[in-house]
Amino acid sequence: MYNQDQQGYNPYGHQNQEMMHAPVMRVSEWLLTIFLLGIPLVNIILLIVWAVDKAGNPNRSNYAKAILVFMAIVFVLYVVIFGFALGMVSGLSDLL
Repeated sequence: MYNQDQQGYNPYGHQNQEMMHAPVMRVSEWLLTIFLLGIPLVNIILLIVWAVDKAGNPNRSNYAKAILVFMAIVFVLYVVIFGFALGMVSGLSDLL
């Protein structure tokens, strides 16, 4: 079943498994991240910076990308719901 020659085999095609491990973010780093994301406008700027940062922690980068995608989805939903509500109000005003 398991061959010693296959010890370094990686089915995902990565060259070195040790290079894939990102440094673990400490609790204090996460607390600072969450605190900074609570500041209006600063949060959007930091999320963009962290999302495109290649040298930073990949965990924070992936978190920033996920939050940006979530914010975009929520924004689109708000626009659709607001447009629908505005259309309903407009339609009601024509009836009066």
